[in-house]
Amino acid sequence: MHASIIDRLDKGISMQMFGKRRRCTHRSFTLVIFLAWVGTLLMHSCAFQDFALNTGKGAVVKKEAREPTVFQSEDYAICRLEGGETSFSLAERFLGDAKKSWVIEDANRGIPFERSQVIVIPLKEVNNGGLTLDGYQVVPILCYHRFAENCKSPQCMPTHIFDQQMKYLKDNNYRVVTLEEVLGFLNYRHPLPRRSVVITIDDGYRSGYDIAYPILKKYGFTAALFIYTDYVGISKSAITWDQLRDLKAQGFEVGSHTISHCDLTRKQEGEDDQTYMARIKKELLVSKQIIDKELDQDTIYFAYPYSNYNQRILHLSHQAGYKIGLSVKRGGNPFFSDPLTLKRDPIIKKDMETFITRVTSFEKFPLQ
Repeated sequence: MHASIIDRLDKGISMQMFGKRRRCTHRSFTLVIFLAWVGTLLMHSCAFQDFALNTGKGAVVKKEAREPTVFQSEDYAICRLEGGETSFSLAERFLGDAKKSWVIEDANRGIPFERSQVIVIPLKEVNNGGLTLDGYQVVPILCYHRFAENCKSPQCMPTHIFDQQMKYLKDNNYRVVTLEEVLGFLNYRHPLPRRSVVITIDDGYRSGYDIAYPILKKYGFTAALFIYTDYVGISKSAITWDQLRDLKAQGFEVGSHTISHCDLTRKQEGEDDQTYMARIKKELLVSKQIIDKELDQDTIYFAYPYSNYNQRILHLSHQAGYKIGLSVKRGGNPFFSDPLTLKRDPIIKKDMETFITRVTSFEKFPLQ
């Protein structure tokens, strides 16, 4: 990343320093000369100064001169750290959003954030679709259901295994992103971190709050919960609305999984087409209305029960106001995916080797 940025800066730096003189053939030499030049002008790095202006009335007005102390163009800023800066503080300062710290981290992979270190900060979003000459980025979406210390059901994940999986994501620089961020990626509005992954939890078991939530919080992760409204608060094993409100306040997302967790593609015994359609519309729309009211939100995420849908269900889901629809068909999601038919990997097997195969974030596909 540094090399590509130096390529783009090289020409501009040479023109500023040497006029029409011939560019140096070595990028590294140019950068050294450039840094030496700016170093004579600016003694302190990655800091901003306040300038006091006397108004003539005894009052002092402070005005910030927000200019990086090393170099800034429309595309990049380069600063030398004074000590104490983090990718979050730099993202807040230069990009206006601490959540974009991943942009700076990805641009400076392997470089420590320590005093006197030169850091490159991209100021413009590039490559919204994650395309390269070798292939394209995909976003894996993981699907869980229940959690327990000891599990017998395939849909139940043991506590210690879930902890190991989340630790693997953290240790290997995966970034857990929200469905809202994925929607922007699918609409080609912004890029996502190279190793993005989404965590989802279906049905609304209380263990999602009691067990999964503390583990996710330990690693700084969030998840999206998909609930069927008839189940909420119905027993000790079910999550409550107060717990869902708590999770939402912590950055978790909540989507619909219908009212009764029925197969939307099948008619019930004795149903004619008109009765069937009325029931399906209720499952889609009323579940959304209940969640909207309870959580004070506009629910736009939907998970198809049993992963079953057809063109009619997709049309009705769109009409109901859903913008993302999730199945449990395996695979990752590139930016050109249909938002209403996104894939998810149900995490059923308990071994780490299988889990690692489920978080593939790049699809090889030579484009040249």
